[in-house]
Amino acid sequence: MTTINNVHGRINNQRAHALNHIADNAVRFSIVIVLAWIGAMKFTGYEAGAIQGLVASSPLTNWLYSVFSLQGASNLIGTVEIATAVALLLAPFHRTITIIGAAGATVTFAVTTSLLFTAPIAEASLGGFPAISVAPGQFLLKDIVLLSAAVSLLAKALLRDE
Repeated sequence: MTTINNVHGRINNQRAHALNHIADNAVRFSIVIVLAWIGAMKFTGYEAGAIQGLVASSPLTNWLYSVFSLQGASNLIGTVEIATAVALLLAPFHRTITIIGAAGATVTFAVTTSLLFTAPIAEASLGGFPAISVAPGQFLLKDIVLLSAAVSLLAKALLRDE
């Protein structure tokens, strides 16, 4: 009976490792899609205008408009997001690339999550905070999950053997 339990335990362990591998890749690819797609949108006037209020409201990013034009700042942000997506896409090939991509995603989503504290997100028609607006409030709220996913990728990258 012990042999059967050991075999059963090993099979479950193998399944758990396989599921963990699938989950890690799903998290990585979902972050790649989000960063690449939204990063590419930053090169449009529509997106440059859409993020202007958010970028201007943050002490971490408002300096961009004193250095770059509205579109130039958006292009810079988009370039960083796309470069981070590419690094995450190439992550399986080299540990250093993995760390750079995961760190870039962590910083990106830390900055966007911080906008919850600097952008006007309270919805007055619903009585104010804690009711948050669809945009930017609910739009930014999802970045808490993306930040957590990026930190998870970073932790696994740092723990991964060369």
